[in-house]
Amino acid sequence: MRTPLTLAICLVCACSSRGDPPSRTAAPAQEAPRTPHVTEHPGIGDVSFLSPQLQRAFDPAIDFVPMPAVPQPGDWRAAHPEEPQSFDDFMRASTRVPDATRRILYLLPLGDFPAEAPPLPALARVVAAFYTLEVRTLPAVPLADVKATARINDGTRKRQLLAPDVLRWMVPRVPGDAFALIAVTMEDLYPDPKWNFVFGQASLAERVGVQSFARQDPAFFGPSPGTEGRGPDRQKLALRRAVWTMVHEIAHTFGLHHCPYFECVVAGSNHQAESDRRPLHVCPVCGRKLQAVLEFDPAAREEELAKVLAEIGIDDEAAWSARRARWIRDGTR
Repeated sequence: MRTPLTLAICLVCACSSRGDPPSRTAAPAQEAPRTPHVTEHPGIGDVSFLSPQLQRAFDPAIDFVPMPAVPQPGDWRAAHPEEPQSFDDFMRASTRVPDATRRILYLLPLGDFPAEAPPLPALARVVAAFYTLEVRTLPAVPLADVKATARINDGTRKRQLLAPDVLRWMVPRVPGDAFALIAVTMEDLYPDPKWNFVFGQASLAERVGVQSFARQDPAFFGPSPGTEGRGPDRQKLALRRAVWTMVHEIAHTFGLHHCPYFECVVAGSNHQAESDRRPLHVCPVCGRKLQAVLEFDPAAREEELAKVLAEIGIDDEAAWSARRARWIRDGTR
């Protein structure tokens, strides 16, 4: 069985260390009339005091698919039972909040990237729209400079880097104005000698993460019958997978746990087929968590996501965000 996406990301610290971005607790809001569309949900918490727009943004009755009560064999929840993290749980925890000095998300390329690899400028644009933060891409670092244990995978006969070693190498390289530093590489990764591989791994405590594009390429295991294993459709699929992993990993740096409530980009994934079933958007539980720490306008955020996703060819998610923006803004479809 292939290994799960994220290992260290679930090891959430109970408190911020010295010099980390500040934590935030729930703040009182002005009373606002409840819209008639709000559906109660224990993970989302009380939204009766929020504005009508925010109530619509966190209404689970529109546009969201509940997670099946029983996971499929081999899926994340079947292999890794986890306690749900409600919005109230999240706000009671040590939640990471960008501040005036640390609010930039940095991408750090490791090694070479072929022309057909997911383009970093497109990824940066999606991440900026998703998290409403500035995203900067740093100069690429040669793999020879990265101090990480390597091995040859028994199944693929391809080289892999030990992801925790990469994370430790990254820690002293986090820029002073960074909220988080995310490394990207074409090298395959593994999280532990007993594990097969990992798509990505991140550390909340250190605000670093690393993800591999290697297995997100449909040609990783060789060309499909009758094809060369590449082409526009395959590149689009690789980009979509890369977006999913990057958005998922960064969510953990804010303190979000895996989502068990809805089909959601923050839900855990144990294999590629499960990841491919997941959407690229957050559910209302995770959306409320992010809005609490980033304080964005949900409708404006969805409008920007719709624009960026359409420009890079992820049309279904672009249409979802455009429809969602209209609903949040004025309740129309």
